[in-house]
Amino acid sequence: MDPIFELALVMPTRDSGKLLRALHYQLRAAIVNGRLQPGLRLPATRKLAALAGVSRNTAVTAYELLQSQGYITIRPGAGAFVTDQDSQPMRRSPTISDSKNDSRIVSFWRNPPSLSAPFQPPYRFDFRIGLSDQSFFPFQVWQRLLLRSQRTLSKTPTFYSDPQGQSTLREMIATHVSIIRAVTVLADDIVVTAGAQQALDLLARILVTAGQTTVAFEDPGYRPARIAFAAAGANVVTVPIDENGIIVEKIPPGTHIIYVTPTHQFPLGYTMSIARRIALLNFAHSHGAVIIEDDYDSEFRYKSSPHDALQSIDDNGSVFYIGTFSKSLFPSLRLGFMLIPSWARHALVAAKRFSDWHSPILEQETLAAFIAEGHLARHIHKMRKIYGERRTVLTKAIASHCGDILEPISVDCGLHLTALVKGNLMAATIAAQAEEIGIGLYSLDRYPIAGNVQNGFAFGLGMIRAEQVDGAINSLAGLMRHA
Repeated sequence: MDPIFELALVMPTRDSGKLLRALHYQLRAAIVNGRLQPGLRLPATRKLAALAGVSRNTAVTAYELLQSQGYITIRPGAGAFVTDQDSQPMRRSPTISDSKNDSRIVSFWRNPPSLSAPFQPPYRFDFRIGLSDQSFFPFQVWQRLLLRSQRTLSKTPTFYSDPQGQSTLREMIATHVSIIRAVTVLADDIVVTAGAQQALDLLARILVTAGQTTVAFEDPGYRPARIAFAAAGANVVTVPIDENGIIVEKIPPGTHIIYVTPTHQFPLGYTMSIARRIALLNFAHSHGAVIIEDDYDSEFRYKSSPHDALQSIDDNGSVFYIGTFSKSLFPSLRLGFMLIPSWARHALVAAKRFSDWHSPILEQETLAAFIAEGHLARHIHKMRKIYGERRTVLTKAIASHCGDILEPISVDCGLHLTALVKGNLMAATIAAQAEEIGIGLYSLDRYPIAGNVQNGFAFGLGMIRAEQVDGAINSLAGLMRHA
């Protein structure tokens, strides 16, 4: 079967004597400028002749010219193929370093910030944060529900769907957050997103006026959130935190948006006190600001009673609540959600529509069924016990092997535990040495936003087994004592 060939050919009249030249020139130009990619199989000569309105001999001659010049390769019995990139004639393509092209790029993206190190090979001991243990996930159940959703969708028209999200999933999310976080919300006040990062991007689109809107962030804090708003042109300010959360008194009066992680502050892990939560809501109300509450891993609570979400005690429509399934399920699912004030619904749904129209329907319907049948609640309950055991073993190992060097921050929820270094030992240096001996570990110097560098480590609980923890901390303690 001939390939689909969408190149528009503009040919002179048949009596002009320029048919071969025009056909050869247009094919060559399409190869040079990249419209016909290396390796592409070109139409057979009869097909090309019909498309161009020329004789087959003209098409054959054009291909032979291109082959003689190195632009294509003709393989007997297989067809004509655009030559691989390395064997094509040298040509110059515009690059980002060209001053003319560089001026067309929004200044923020000329030198985009680096977020994380490239993927590393598996570690012997893996304390990286933000990752969940997929080995316990019920993939067979997920596959069954996925196939069922697929059969259902095969019987319905496959049109574009609701940018706000499938109604079945939004209803299940409303039920889920009411159980997990005691948050009361209607399905109409939920927007399904491609994870938390798209939620931040959409909020930046509708809330930020470039050069005018001021957004406050916890420092240290979650850098991808800052980047989403900085890229939209917001003025970024940073606010220090203490053991009670963001210090409200230090939020500048002209702030329009405040981003916080109140239940499990990222990366230090503090839980915002109820007094601080009320103070923050009062600040937002009196200054006409909005709050973005990122509740990224609060479903993993081990001992303490749940803390009220800011959204649940907000009476003024000031809070946007962001949730994600990356921690409770797996990151590659790329599904999250926002609980939003009703006044912002129209703008957010429009922003979602013009961002990617809607999230994948098949995955949404599968997740809705997964929640409806109780599988998500059971999985979270099981993983709470597993992560809780790892957290307990980790705390005991730190106390046993290096309690005089590390001081864990006491928290009862989340997928990572933070420990601060006592004394002058540099955590970043130790983390680099730890990687060399197979310990994947992040130091806190990765997370400052405006220079508020903390000296310590963030120990992820998602990728290390409980029986590995003691040996890993013993090895880490050896590195610190040697240093």
